[in-house]
Amino acid sequence: MELLQNIVSLYAQRGDWFAELLLGHISLALTAIAMSGSLGLLLGVSIAQCPRLAPPVMGLCNVLYTVPAISLLGILIPFTGIGDRTAAIALTIYGVMPMVRNTYVGLTSVDPDILEAAKGMGSTWRQMLFRVKLPMAAGVILAGLRNTVVMTISVAGIASFVGAGGLGVAIYRGITIYDPAMTAAGSILIALLAFLCDLALGALERYFKKRGSP
Repeated sequence: MELLQNIVSLYAQRGDWFAELLLGHISLALTAIAMSGSLGLLLGVSIAQCPRLAPPVMGLCNVLYTVPAISLLGILIPFTGIGDRTAAIALTIYGVMPMVRNTYVGLTSVDPDILEAAKGMGSTWRQMLFRVKLPMAAGVILAGLRNTVVMTISVAGIASFVGAGGLGVAIYRGITIYDPAMTAAGSILIALLAFLCDLALGALERYFKKRGSP
């Protein structure tokens, strides 16, 4: 109960500071999500169109995904320095895997009969991709984006260890000065942000899956 009171007191006393950290966290996460989403979609489409590239690309993504986040940040520092840029690159690398996997699975799971019908009507591969495959795979692709968004928002909490902004600053400061309330206050906001994004994307995912179902 005392911890909860301290957290509420922190929000009341330092609301502007937490709001600034929240905006910084959202900005960092959005940058990484935009890059990982675009790169993951492009790679997923590429390996779906050229299946023999799928094993090496998926294998590389799996390997990168298993590297601990704090280790990846440390590896990047000699090349990109400290700050938001290093954090954004690390978060992008982590976010690529769900997008590549779900894009590939979504595109390769489209009913072959529908593709044959489209081909029989004279559709080019580009028309089949943009008018048939991608719309029908939209629900599965959005599921990958949903995973990417939630994971990126969560992992961005450790970005402060390399001098980046965001709510991780509150967590890091709370740990260094042994202030459990500050650590919890930053963690709660990250969890709440991830939860709200998950709810919104979950509703969007269900909508597109319903539209894409035959």
